[in-house]
Amino acid sequence: MHRPPTAEARMAEELAAVRPALLPRFTAELPGARAAVLTRLWRAFAHEPLPWITGRVRGAHSLALRLADGRTLYGPHADPYATSAYVTEVRLDRAREVDPAALMTALGVPDGACFAAELADSVASLALSRAAAGHPREWPEHDWEWERRVTDGHPYHPNCRSRPGFSVADQLAYGPEHGPVVKLGTVPVPADGCLVAGDWPAELRDGKRLLLPVHPWQADRVLKRSYDPWRPARPLLSLRTLALPDGPHVKTALSARLTSSVRDISPYSVEAAAPLSALGEELAARTDGLLHVTRTLGAVSAGSPDLAALLRESPEVYAAPGERVVPVAALATTALPESPGWLAAFARLALTVGLHLLDLGVALEAHGQNLLVVLAADGTPLRLVYRDLADIRISPARLARHGIAPPALTGRLVTDDEPALCRKLFGSLVAGALAATAGSGPALGAALSAAVPDLPGTPGLRALLHGPLPAKALTLMRLSPRTPGDQWTSLPNPLVLEACRSDQ
Repeated sequence: MHRPPTAEARMAEELAAVRPALLPRFTAELPGARAAVLTRLWRAFAHEPLPWITGRVRGAHSLALRLADGRTLYGPHADPYATSAYVTEVRLDRAREVDPAALMTALGVPDGACFAAELADSVASLALSRAAAGHPREWPEHDWEWERRVTDGHPYHPNCRSRPGFSVADQLAYGPEHGPVVKLGTVPVPADGCLVAGDWPAELRDGKRLLLPVHPWQADRVLKRSYDPWRPARPLLSLRTLALPDGPHVKTALSARLTSSVRDISPYSVEAAAPLSALGEELAARTDGLLHVTRTLGAVSAGSPDLAALLRESPEVYAAPGERVVPVAALATTALPESPGWLAAFARLALTVGLHLLDLGVALEAHGQNLLVVLAADGTPLRLVYRDLADIRISPARLARHGIAPPALTGRLVTDDEPALCRKLFGSLVAGALAATAGSGPALGAALSAAVPDLPGTPGLRALLHGPLPAKALTLMRLSPRTPGDQWTSLPNPLVLEACRSDQ
């Protein structure tokens, strides 16, 4: 029987046609990419509430996972906060598995076949990202240069580099890690049929029509329509957001599945853009200069999530001469986190701001892409910049208690539920941005332990200090396509583990 080529083979064939000089490096990067994705997958198996894992037995040197069908998976102990690719193989009973997609196929769990295909795509795309990555200087000048350094994508999601629907040529042309210039276009739409927030610039108006910036991949593959050339731009971490040469960022409706979900710009997001931007400014004003929130300049939806755009301030406007604004996801590409003192100072800054805003009534989605840090010339963390308020959580009751008028919003952004607010902040900031910057549970625990004594004793801090740490169950979510919304798991609290180590 003829079997279709694997994702790795397909990508190698395409690469041989469009960039043959890169093929040897791509091939050399494949084993490391498999280990990186397998490590993320094993983390999920060890810590997420997957229904077909019925028991976990932690031995002296390994972890055994009992499966519902009677088989057993064996692998190393799983540090939920580690970012190094330390899992090079696992065993399914006696069978040795080194490929995450092959392992997922062998497990034969519900909805596993689609996930296995995504894992295969993630491995191949990750190898391509690493193969083509340049070696920019230690302190880049521009925001897009920092963002291209993040070759590996999400630090904990097995689909860290999955880009279904993107050919090799597409990835080279649009992936930020490849450093391309993307030629954005515009499509005209009748103004009277659009939902508009903020000030839409004159440059993007044509009489009774609005000109919507559009990503060329979206125009060709989703909209299937022609577009007029507009301006060159550099892609950022989210792929669909790009930096114009003169600063503003353009968030396009690039309807592609990246890691967990299909991205677009919903009418709800456009409607919420202006009040969220105003709320962000008010919150930033209450942080004694420790936080800036990038303003939304304008947003438009032409009646479809596939045809919309948003213009936002560049975080670079908040950097003084000699300073750099760095996405937290890019910090791991520098030597800064190797210093325990620096890591503790950064954790102290991030927690001071995040817990203060939580007390005021807003839980940030402060993962490594949305959260940026302003660094002094010597690398000292000075203050934070936050961008993209589209997935924060807002507590009207808490805001009102602090004399802040809640924005006139309803829907998924609004909740007074305390556990939901804590999950949003702790899952993104502590189990996400800080953990990935630290790179391991022990390093994260040490940094948090050093930072906590200097933090105000808010209810949010008390919640952080007790019990497990919430994190999104990323693999469970991909294996539960009929369950909408976020699903969560509980990770060992690195503060508790550090306290235990200190007592020994």
